[in-house]
Amino acid sequence: MTEQLWKKSALELAAGIREKSFSSQEVVAAHLERIAEVNGEINAIIDVLADDAQAGARLADKAIARGDQIGALHGVPFTIKTNIDVAGQATTNGIPLLADAIAPSDSPVVERMKGAGAIPLGRTNMPDMGLRIHTDSSLFGRTKNPWDLERTAGGSSGGEGAALASGMSPIGLGNDIGGSLRNPAHACGIAAIKPTQGVVPDADTYPTPDHSLSAQIMLQQGVMARSISDVRAGFEIVAGWHPRDPISVPASLTDLMPGQKLRIAVMANPPGGSTHPDVAAAVSASADALSDAGHEVITVTPPDYELSLLLWCMMLFPDFHDLRNQLDVVMGEGGTKLIEQVVELFPTMTSLEKYLAHQARDGVGRKWQEWFEEFPILLSPTWTQPAFVKDFDIATAEGSMATLELMRPVLPGNLLGLPCAVVPGGMADDLPVGVQVIGRRYSDLRVLSIAEQIEESFGTITPIDPRTN
Repeated sequence: MTEQLWKKSALELAAGIREKSFSSQEVVAAHLERIAEVNGEINAIIDVLADDAQAGARLADKAIARGDQIGALHGVPFTIKTNIDVAGQATTNGIPLLADAIAPSDSPVVERMKGAGAIPLGRTNMPDMGLRIHTDSSLFGRTKNPWDLERTAGGSSGGEGAALASGMSPIGLGNDIGGSLRNPAHACGIAAIKPTQGVVPDADTYPTPDHSLSAQIMLQQGVMARSISDVRAGFEIVAGWHPRDPISVPASLTDLMPGQKLRIAVMANPPGGSTHPDVAAAVSASADALSDAGHEVITVTPPDYELSLLLWCMMLFPDFHDLRNQLDVVMGEGGTKLIEQVVELFPTMTSLEKYLAHQARDGVGRKWQEWFEEFPILLSPTWTQPAFVKDFDIATAEGSMATLELMRPVLPGNLLGLPCAVVPGGMADDLPVGVQVIGRRYSDLRVLSIAEQIEESFGTITPIDPRTN
């Protein structure tokens, strides 16, 4: 039995444990066996918490035997990106300097997953300080895409994406300031949500508990899994106000009402660069599926779209200038090279320029909120190209700029704090294409419902065995 359990979804595992079809110990054992089988090829999980997971599974099974009241993911293992605090474990951020930075307590998202009965199974890889969308850590090495070992698994939550896609974990936690939950979802063929700003609390110890301005505006914690139903289950567990996060909110979230049909904007070819024809085709096919489901689908672009891309750069890249001395000390070769190339593309800003950029951001946000009144959902690519070959993002200055171009559809969601879900919707160059569903602030559940309708048409495409192409 155990060899098949790693293929099941988180909700299927939770139901089976609850109904005593199998035990939590069997579930954990199956995933540990799967890790032993495939992690050596793709290097997604960089710290396997085998002893703790097995002990947690024994306790979970005893609770079932006693008939205790249990949580939604009782006995189900989950994985955690290595920049998220787990009490007693190192929050490495992928760099040698923090290899022994032991977290004194769980982050709110880990605390809540544990509170729902889920069991930490392992820590997943990320690029140094999360500053690439290709996962290659100077501490742990490169994570490979299970679809093609020469391609990127995305980043910065690339270890999480690859672990889920290859069946080593059923559900996991990551975070996103420039598509870092959604990039690996696209590259690895899984599902994810970047929530509305403040809906999921964010509090970690290292490298500092106090966020920069760009992180306060644009960084969110989120959930990754192989299906939208699992993403929703995890999201509903981790969402909500928390005292450790000063910008978290007790929001009332909008969902799709039974039978409700929407006007949906489709942007298969986002302005600001090129789009692979098969990526555009996947977005169009998803739009067709939603049209067949009764929604009104219209090809249209939101206001000030290209301005929003520039403003994202203006929110984040000045941090590279301001923190350059510190980054040069802690970053590995790949991350340092990317920063050098980006710094050349986007020079430092004066205080007045920063002020005007934030004012412009507010204006774009207002226009988008008004636009969402007419088009409650925007359908777009996640990346406009399939997953690139390893190190394409740093090989040349042109490659760095092309990388910024291909990831442009994820940037408005961070800039404006919008909920964005990604679900597989097609293939390009024999690699997955993630279709992105974006909504107005606090419509997270509705975004997930629309993504699930796309999933019903296209289906889930993972877990898979690692492939050499």
